Amino acid sequence: MVSAPLDTLEAPASNKERLRLWIRLLRAARIIEGELRERLKSEFNTTLPRFDVMAALHRQPDGMLMSDLSRFLLVSNGNVTGIVDRLVADGFVVRSNREGDRRTSIVRLTEAGTGTFRAMAAAHEGWISNFLGEVSEADARQLSTMLKSFRSNWEGEH
Repeated sequence: MVSAPLDTLEAPASNKERLRLWIRLLRAARIIEGELRERLKSEFNTTLPRFDVMAALHRQPDGMLMSDLSRFLLVSNGNVTGIVDRLVADGFVVRSNREGDRRTSIVRLTEAGTGTFRAMAAAHEGWISNFLGEVSEADARQLSTMLKSFRSNWEGEH
């Protein structure tokens, strides 16, 4: 076994700051996500994954292919299928076959789904604004720009 002196194992200070940043981002995301899950459940009797599916469909009023929906949400087709099945049963989503191809289906929000989602989205926006109330608009814009730039630098690698 070869041992390296402890001083060679010490990371540069810049690495430590990046690690601290990652831990803070992760902690903040987990705390906010947990709170969102609780509030969606208590106020709308729904889950965060259902909210995410409805949000994606709200952005595409003409509907989305199931495969595009799962790709957009970064989850498996199986996960999306179960959520969509429950949303269809609740009358919030409708599924139809794509013209000329009965193997693929397009899903879209119903009128009831759109109304329900708008109410949830308004509450969601208010909750996020509350959670991040100490962050100025300028700082939020700057952080968002930095994270978007960061994502574009490594996203193509994976």
